[in-house]
Amino acid sequence: MQTRPFKYPTFPAVEMADADGLLMLGGELSPVWILEAYRQGIFPWPLALDGVDLLAWFSPDPRAIFELDQLHIPRRLKRRLRNGGYQVTTDRAFSEVIACCAAPREDEPGTWITPELAAAYQQLHELGYAHSVEVWHGEELVGGLYGVAIGGFFSGESMFHRHRDASKIAICHLVHHLGQQG
Repeated sequence: MQTRPFKYPTFPAVEMADADGLLMLGGELSPVWILEAYRQGIFPWPLALDGVDLLAWFSPDPRAIFELDQLHIPRRLKRRLRNGGYQVTTDRAFSEVIACCAAPREDEPGTWITPELAAAYQQLHELGYAHSVEVWHGEELVGGLYGVAIGGFFSGESMFHRHRDASKIAICHLVHHLGQQG
């Protein structure tokens, strides 16, 4: 039996994205595809149109970027960080964080984090690329975020909170951690 040589996926140039950032439909939710997409400034975002699930790839311009040394933390949040009684961990509860991020929100009818997308990011986590920041109040997971790290780049994908400011606490800890890592 002859084997095919491994081939990386090919994406259109990011300049080809439409006004909403949509670049391409199709492909697969595999670590190889997702990592190659991130290396080019592209990310997957499943769409449901007329009852049909589509795998879409986006590269919006502009992108939101946090400069690590320019994060503004309001006084109220600084107090909560000091006195809120929260514990912050990383990569302790990745699957729980992504499940909480995928849960429907009160003001939104559905979620873009499909079971297939969650499984793909779980694989990335197991490979050491996807990470989570968890915010705990006692033994309860009350906030967090997850994203993908490649080299010196971290792309935050989604966050959630069950206590006021818990997702902001996760961002503050993430930015501090990334700053320490250089």
